[in-house]
Amino acid sequence: MLTQDRKNKILELIGESGSVSVAELTQKLGASEATIRRDLSALANLGKINKVHGGATLPSHEYLNLEAGIHVKVQSRFEEKSAIAAYAASLIQDEDYVFLDAGSTTFLMSKMIQNSKATFVTNGISHARELAQKGCKVIILGGELKDTTEAIIGILAAENLQKYNFSKAFIGANGITQKQGFMTTDIDEATIKAIAIDHAFTSYILADSTKFGKVSAVSFKAIDSSAIICDVCKDAEIKKSTVVKEVL
Repeated sequence: MLTQDRKNKILELIGESGSVSVAELTQKLGASEATIRRDLSALANLGKINKVHGGATLPSHEYLNLEAGIHVKVQSRFEEKSAIAAYAASLIQDEDYVFLDAGSTTFLMSKMIQNSKATFVTNGISHARELAQKGCKVIILGGELKDTTEAIIGILAAENLQKYNFSKAFIGANGITQKQGFMTTDIDEATIKAIAIDHAFTSYILADSTKFGKVSAVSFKAIDSSAIICDVCKDAEIKKSTVVKEVL
């Protein structure tokens, strides 16, 4: 495995659980303990992790510019995401005109929607397929396909999205802080998320608790722009700024 690929994998593993040991990394990555320790030192020097005795943890505000594929992300914190998705799905009524963002929690949400007469607009390939197989009315945006997240993005998708007005929009985020607001790793996906929120009567950010305190490359909306559905939120300032629904 190339050095940068190994470092990216280390960041992904720490991001999933909040901490990781040297022993765990050597086993999962097939690298020597000395190599893993050098990688951790390099990442710590960049401020991406906190190096601790025997391993590493997330810094208080982790900076994210990498994004795993959707099917990898679905498995991370599956129980929490499933609870968030189930609550979000319960909010949809038959008369709704819904935007469903191309995220991992919204994908789980699409799997939980049953017998709905609502209309769904989405930029997620997997989401559209899941809903269509259940007989739901689905409109998928045209545009450029992003391979990792299976999201439709780009200028064409943004222009297409401007035509719609939604009763509800469900949006994913990679990071949430009071100062930077809601964030994602990609400017094109950020544009889609921002437009959907602007064109929705009510918008919801679906985020498990690991997203709080993480800083990602692109801010797409301020905290007070949308309600948040999460497993748990320990940030008192965010709770003062918007509606936060905790489901666990």
